[in-house]
Amino acid sequence: MGADRGLTPAQGNRLVRAWEARGLLACLLLPFSFLYALLLQLRRLLYRAGILQTSHLNCAVVVVGNAVAGGAGKTPTTIGIVQHLRARGMAVGVVSRGYGRSSDSVSPVGPDSDTATVGDEPLLIARATGVPVFVGARRAAAAQALLAAHPGTQVIVCDDGLQHYRLVRDLEVCVFDDRGLGNGWLLPAGPLREAWPRTALRRVGQADDRLLVLHTGSTPAFAGYRAHRALSTHARTASGGMVALHRLPPTLPLLALAGIARPEPFFASLRALGLVLEKTLPLPDHFDFAALDCTQLQGYQVLCTEKDAAKLWRVWPQALAVPLQQTLEPAFLAALDAMLDAVCAAKLSSSHGHQTA
Repeated sequence: MGADRGLTPAQGNRLVRAWEARGLLACLLLPFSFLYALLLQLRRLLYRAGILQTSHLNCAVVVVGNAVAGGAGKTPTTIGIVQHLRARGMAVGVVSRGYGRSSDSVSPVGPDSDTATVGDEPLLIARATGVPVFVGARRAAAAQALLAAHPGTQVIVCDDGLQHYRLVRDLEVCVFDDRGLGNGWLLPAGPLREAWPRTALRRVGQADDRLLVLHTGSTPAFAGYRAHRALSTHARTASGGMVALHRLPPTLPLLALAGIARPEPFFASLRALGLVLEKTLPLPDHFDFAALDCTQLQGYQVLCTEKDAAKLWRVWPQALAVPLQQTLEPAFLAALDAMLDAVCAAKLSSSHGHQTA
């Protein structure tokens, strides 16, 4: 999900702090950002010239992603969009890279899939939405497999992949949190995966009016639509039950853990609910809980994110998962519907079968 994937929490935090300003560490990394920019531009040119080929689908394709490294609310946004489109009566599917899984092959994701095989975020999406979800190292191949298995699909939502140009998209949703653009520099000197505002070479074959900017933080740094995010006041058990957080027995101190890109906001949100956390345990994004030393959890009531729950419950089933609730503002959904309706109408009139460039 982020460019800091694979770093320890301490290393990731140091880098994230460096991305907030144009300090010494950021300046030292700036030459590498220039190289990164050149590679980005070369890759876009190769796509534009047709040397690197793209895949076109005859259903609408919506890509939800980030311009900055790290978690900004991409997966909850994907879930919210899918639930909205399903409520409209549309046939929707989801494709994802499936970071953290043990295979690169294309695989369907079911509610009982193993996270080691499909990844934690695709499993969360499948359980939350009930729509067909496919994972693959090549998102275009995953999308084609999904359409082959579910030919009536009208819209495919791609979870992540804003910079994955092989799969041609009709609409993009770029998600930002309170960090905004950080120091405004490209990786690794800054948090940006691509230049912002976008340059003319940024996109491959799409018009800029097919981009929606969504802010999940409380203080947007620039114009865009809004989403409200808050943790649920109830936690989910491994057996599927719900427990009110304010009714947790006081006999056990609370330990909160998170294997996500930015654990601290999760801990802060728990404290905002009035919970007193005796201990917090930040872990690397997509952490393999099979490697967790569970002795450090003994004597605590453990709270975790929904994303971590499926993996953590295998080794610590008494943990409670606290869901994140995100609400997309009506203006965003109206803009999404208008753009998507226009795309679907155009494809219905011009497309006859799946096409692959």
